[in-house]
Amino acid sequence: MALRRSWRFAGSIPRLLLNSTVRPGVSVPGGRSSVSSLVNTRPGCTTSDLLLRRFASAPPSTDVSYEQLKQLLAGRKAVVIDVREPWELREYGFIPGSINVPLGQVNTALQLDAEEFKEKYGGEMPRGTDNIVFTCLAGVRSKNALDTATSLGYKDVQHYPGGWQDWVKNEQHK
Repeated sequence: MALRRSWRFAGSIPRLLLNSTVRPGVSVPGGRSSVSSLVNTRPGCTTSDLLLRRFASAPPSTDVSYEQLKQLLAGRKAVVIDVREPWELREYGFIPGSINVPLGQVNTALQLDAEEFKEKYGGEMPRGTDNIVFTCLAGVRSKNALDTATSLGYKDVQHYPGGWQDWVKNEQHK
């Protein structure tokens, strides 16, 4: 009986998403809940837009531009973590003020206590509420690190998609 009721409710969801005339407070057929929380009354925002935003796994904008990163570093408003291997930093260089935590160590590093993190990586351990910006060579590994940090409960997490290559290009044009 409960399974039949759940199946009937699941079948009504696609109809609700396609029906743009759903009004707040209307009951879902076969269910006990109201769809008022699914309906957005702001002009220009459709129900599907709201649902897509609500079920997104990451904040709407996780990318940081070169200029934004420079401002964050200057104001010390973010912990910048470079997830490249140490030899890459020695060979190519690094963003001043960044902490090197290789991608393979990000998961365990972000679960260390503050003293262990500082001892091992030479920088302050980011707290769960700190703004963290991940960077790498070209943006691929930093995106993976962002996903890892998000899964560990870090809230304000971003990455610099241009990575070291973009940083060098912008620094040379100054």
